[in-house]
Amino acid sequence: MAVEPLSPQEIDARLESLPGWSVRDDWLIRDYAVDSHLAGADLIGRIARIQDELDHHADLTLSYRTVAVSVNTHSVGGKVTDLDFQLAHRIQQIAPEDS
Repeated sequence: MAVEPLSPQEIDARLESLPGWSVRDDWLIRDYAVDSHLAGADLIGRIARIQDELDHHADLTLSYRTVAVSVNTHSVGGKVTDLDFQLAHRIQQIAPEDS
């Protein structure tokens, strides 16, 4: 089954199950607050393992106490797809809850 971009309505419906996530400029994004820089580095490593399992990769940015996640699907012209939401849900399962 080929990967297809999601419609704005599909994206809005899926965002309801991902608190804190949003879409901006065709990117599914979320910032996570972490307790320390080292905790952020650990979270990046955990996300990297999930990305390798899914063979789908986000842009990750580590700041002092923030991990920023941005993802879209390059193979469909940089649009948001089901793959991006699969990754976001997996990240949501391991990330700090109060971010």
